[in-house]
Amino acid sequence: MNRLGIVTAIVVGGFVAALAAAQAQPQTQPRPMHKRTVHMSSRAYDGLWSVSIHTAYGPCDPTYRYPARIVGGRVTQADADFSYQISGAVVASGAIAVTVYRMGQSATGYGRLRGSSGAGRWSAAGNTCYGTWSAMRRAAN
Repeated sequence: MNRLGIVTAIVVGGFVAALAAAQAQPQTQPRPMHKRTVHMSSRAYDGLWSVSIHTAYGPCDPTYRYPARIVGGRVTQADADFSYQISGAVVASGAIAVTVYRMGQSATGYGRLRGSSGAGRWSAAGNTCYGTWSAMRRAAN
């Protein structure tokens, strides 16, 4: 089986894990907003975040931990590891959506940030893996 890397699972905050539960509960996804609105209204989440990924199903590693950075509502990678790419956005309500690309594979995650923590679900493209994620804001350096 092909193992997805840490970054592939990072955003995999999708909603496949408990398909019945995911269908029963509405997914929290940011609404499309004007770029300026996203930029101006989501600075409350700016900073460095530590993200933990937990795989519920599939051939991915059982857990991952990685850093992410939010600047002006945009989610990016927080380190110089160029083996993966992260892109995403968080809006003023804390709703967040992120996609991670690595070695031709991708994973998408959705959830919500509140204050200095957050959580959600993820799934890899093709639903080969899925699970949950949680995040904690790191102290400013």
